[in-house]
Amino acid sequence: MSHSAHTLFIADLHLAADQPGIAQQFLTFMQERAPHADALYILGDLFEIWLGDDAMTPEHSVIVNALRALSDDGVPVYFMHGNRDFLIGEAFAKASGCHILDDPCTIDLYGIKTLLTHGDSLCTDDIDYQKFRAYIRNPQTISQLMSLSIEERIAKGKEYRMASQEANKEKSMEIMDVNQDAVASMLREHGVAHMIHGHTHRPKVHRFDLNGKTAQRIVLGDWYEQGSQLYCDAGSCELQILAR
Repeated sequence: MSHSAHTLFIADLHLAADQPGIAQQFLTFMQERAPHADALYILGDLFEIWLGDDAMTPEHSVIVNALRALSDDGVPVYFMHGNRDFLIGEAFAKASGCHILDDPCTIDLYGIKTLLTHGDSLCTDDIDYQKFRAYIRNPQTISQLMSLSIEERIAKGKEYRMASQEANKEKSMEIMDVNQDAVASMLREHGVAHMIHGHTHRPKVHRFDLNGKTAQRIVLGDWYEQGSQLYCDAGSCELQILAR
């Protein structure tokens, strides 16, 4: 494997106690691939659910320790909240050594200004989801959630998950994908022509016209069936499947 200068992007691992295979693959990735990178970016939904930094389990600690080891090894790790783990906070950041990114934010990727976002805010056709997102991300809602006991938070999390699964059964694939106008609008707003995001679990490199120039949107893959990474160097970016 090439160890030339490169940056790795991953998202949508949905790590959970009942999916030990995914956690094992992530730990292998952290030992074998990530140490050779200039930086690792995790664009949300690293965990299936995160109920607060005070609700960390032994399974979570193993992941946090792997992140810390990489960070201590000199590879910066950047984390962006997803719709499943937006309650990750300062204690997690401190323990793991991760730098928490705003969603969206721009980075300089080998001379190319690139916009990073989890991607769920671009799914503007899903009006019910956007209403729920605005409600659940409201600081007032978050402080109410965090005032509940961990057991109560677990119950709330299950309740939201069930409701979301039921609602999604009724929705078309198009509604749950990003809206192209929302993509173009976010790129224009930040003055960039390159975007990387996760959330939709539809890995692909999309090229399209933006103000008469070619723009690029790269969608990261999930880790359900196999691992998935985006490998970027000074020349290009390539989506790569990591066999399990």
